[in-house]
Amino acid sequence: MVSIVNHPNWLTFVRNPVNKSKYPRVAIYVNIRLSLFRFLLCQDIIDFRNILLVSFFNNNDIFWLMNIYSDSSHSTLKYLKNTEVNIRNLLIITGNFNIWDSLWDSSFSHHSFINNHLLIIADSFNSY
Repeated sequence: MVSIVNHPNWLTFVRNPVNKSKYPRVAIYVNIRLSLFRFLLCQDIIDFRNILLVSFFNNNDIFWLMNIYSDSSHSTLKYLKNTEVNIRNLLIITGNFNIWDSLWDSSFSHHSFINNHLLIIADSFNSY
């Protein structure tokens, strides 16, 4: 197990592990200078070990940050594809997607079908 790094200048968001097999694989760090935006971990919206969703408020509107880890079997992308979640104003989706594709790496020779899932999922967050 690897510990989460804490620092006094950063707000740290990470899931609490339910048991040893459920240790979180992602974290989000936000500089404390941004704490006036009232950041909040949102496990009630997405409750999946490899996804961290954090909301914040600005001018009476809610915005979102998402960090994901997609393992070699792409369980996170499959979860997102099969879960209907309406998130408007998702500003950042970041993480390790584990997708090798010619779309973003010209040294890779082919297109991955799982890349199509990622693009559909990303488009769906701001489609309404």
